[in-house]
Amino acid sequence: MPERARSYRRWCVSLLLVSVVVRLAWGLLTPNGMNLVDLHVYVDGSAALLSGELYDFTYSRDTPDFPLPFTYPPFAALVFLPLHYLPFGLLGILWLLLTIAALFWVIRIALELLVGPAARGAHWTSVALVWTAIGVWVEPIRTTLDYGQINVFLVLAVMVAVRSSRWWLSGGLVGIVAGIKLTPAITGVYFLARRRWREAFFSAVAFCATVVVSSVLLGEQARTYFTSMFGDADRIGPVGSVWNQSLRGALSRLVGRDVETGPLWIAAVGVCALLAFAAWRSLGPDDRLGTLVIVQLFGLLVSPISWVHHWVWVVPMLLWLVYGPLAGRLGTRIVTACWAVVTLVGVPWVLSTFQNSIWDIDRPTPLAWLGAVNVVGVLAVYLWMIIAPRWGSRDLTTALPAHRSCEPDPDLPR
Repeated sequence: MPERARSYRRWCVSLLLVSVVVRLAWGLLTPNGMNLVDLHVYVDGSAALLSGELYDFTYSRDTPDFPLPFTYPPFAALVFLPLHYLPFGLLGILWLLLTIAALFWVIRIALELLVGPAARGAHWTSVALVWTAIGVWVEPIRTTLDYGQINVFLVLAVMVAVRSSRWWLSGGLVGIVAGIKLTPAITGVYFLARRRWREAFFSAVAFCATVVVSSVLLGEQARTYFTSMFGDADRIGPVGSVWNQSLRGALSRLVGRDVETGPLWIAAVGVCALLAFAAWRSLGPDDRLGTLVIVQLFGLLVSPISWVHHWVWVVPMLLWLVYGPLAGRLGTRIVTACWAVVTLVGVPWVLSTFQNSIWDIDRPTPLAWLGAVNVVGVLAVYLWMIIAPRWGSRDLTTALPAHRSCEPDPDLPR
């Protein structure tokens, strides 16, 4: 490696180390910096299954206005249970560091899906280091670290599943992580879009296996979840809070009441589905990351609750915009810049200061529209994907030396 390249790599590593140290200092030295309320729910909630009180558990020490219940499938409690035996302070620091490491690999794999094996070289590794250093401070990652959430690990599992050529590994990973948290199940749509039929089928089989395992081991506690709590958005949290950036949350704030899954929501989902389909059809046949981003963003839109920390998929989306087939276009730069501002500033966080209570839905119309920022942003990405290939004569297939393969590359590391 030339000296200049080594110097650049050292600079990138140093930037990431500084970012991590500052993030750790922020957590350890600021008030409430290491509350990690969701990690408490994982740890203390899973321990409650030992006394048969998994779905009666709530954590309220740091959240008195909203006692946090254990809202995950019962299989998640089995996965989280070993964490109960670690000192929480040590666990919190390890969780933060491992989350940042997982973010690096999410970015690394996203780049592999874009440029192929070249992403393993020195240049693209340095790019991944810089993106990780910056990514720590975007709102979805920032809040994931604040709460001790599991989102980045779930995204990493999905990225590994998409990259792998082994159908049983791809399908199994998606099914298992869907058993931990339901949101990754939307990846089945990606498998169908890529005509990976075995992976789609086996992901459903693996998810069903998590249901069977948890039902056998937890009995009534598992039955309670699947019979009375499955899909209950009200139990997860306040739908109208600006922290909820789903389609249902945005529409509810605009209307002034919870639209639930009524006609307005159904019509909006239909429009988003048509735009997502048209955006997918506009992609090249080898654009795996573009397809994955479209599917995952659609999943965030249609989910009843998509907290800002669920929007980790914004990072792979930004990578696709910056390095993908539409890179360099003025429209791409505008969309990318708007998303970068929204995620770095944290628009929902700013708007939350104007909301008297997280339970309030009614709010001034300008703030309600601003509170739809992620929904509008996704629609802007979809529309640009649809319009850009038809706008101008530039050959998009030469915009980036993308990895040309309709199926996963068997030579990529697994």
